[in-house]
Amino acid sequence: MPKPNYSYEKRQRELEKKRKKEEKATRKTLPSSPPSAEPSSPPAPAGPPD
Repeated sequence: MPKPNYSYEKRQRELEKKRKKEEKATRKTLPSSPPSAEPSSPPAPAGPPD
């Protein structure tokens, strides 16, 4: 049975942390808007053009 490669596992964890951190930073830079997970109400239509 091969021994576990701890350095590989550590590298994967570090990459995951880095990816999450970057994702969070990009979300922060976007204009603040309500999260898409809980839509409060659909945008009101502009009205029928006459």
